[in-house]
Amino acid sequence: MPRKPTPDARERILETATRLFNRYGVHAVGMQQIIDECGCGKNLLYGQFASKDDLVVAYLKRCSGDWDAIVDGARAAAGSPGGQLVELVREVGVRVSEPGTRGCPLRTTFAEFPDRRHPAHRVSMDHFTRVRTQLRELAAETPAPDPERLADRVMFIIDGLYTNGPIFGDEGAKTAVAFAEDVVRAETSAKPVEGR
Repeated sequence: MPRKPTPDARERILETATRLFNRYGVHAVGMQQIIDECGCGKNLLYGQFASKDDLVVAYLKRCSGDWDAIVDGARAAAGSPGGQLVELVREVGVRVSEPGTRGCPLRTTFAEFPDRRHPAHRVSMDHFTRVRTQLRELAAETPAPDPERLADRVMFIIDGLYTNGPIFGDEGAKTAVAFAEDVVRAETSAKPVEGR
């Protein structure tokens, strides 16, 4: 008689896959490696995730949820919307400075799946679109005359931090936060540009 999966089986598999994907990249990790590392059987893994693509999509959705935790933390840590934008950069800096981090999992997976039709590519694109919308909504709460420009500039700082943070560690994170502070200060005290 086949064993029934435990209620936490899906979570254990996803946790193992997340650790391996974050460390090595999605393409470098095979399903057998996940089975071996997790200590589950092939039937259990495929009973929870019908294919590697399904597992990758679940992983990316989990990573996207991590961004929501960053946003919630930034909102709690700073009172003003401008301060919250800076806190977003600070929190990303803390996360990417941790040893063994390879940057943003959604960005690295996006690079691994350039085919726009692939579900991993679509989940990543949806995430980036949502992040941009969140940043623009937050920037619209500041006195910046061009909140979209402010949001896009902060997003590029975050993108740079995800790329270079693992290389430069705490020093890079501090530089990114100082840059974000300069950008928020300049953008929120700027006068509107004619014609806008």
